[in-house]
Amino acid sequence: MTRVEVEYCVPCGMANRAVDVSHAILTQFGESIAEAALVTGDDGIFVVRVDGTVVFDLSEDAYDVDAIVRAVRPHVSS
Repeated sequence: MTRVEVEYCVPCGMANRAVDVSHAILTQFGESIAEAALVTGDDGIFVVRVDGTVVFDLSEDAYDVDAIVRAVRPHVSS
C-alpha cells in the first residue's frame, strides 16, 4: 500500500502546515493508504513524498493543500 511522507522544517514552525496536509490526505484517501507520516526536518524543508517520489516541494511550488492532495491522487490505488 501507499506511504505518504510529509517532511517539514521544525525550526521554521511548519508543523501546523504538515498536520493540515496530513489531515487532508487522510480525509481524502482514508484506508487507501497505509501510512501518512510526519517527518521532522530543518533548513526550510517542506516536501511531500509518495512511496519515495517527491510530489510537492515548497522550494518549487506554492503551498496549497488542495493542490498537494491532487498531486498525491495519481499515486494512490482506489
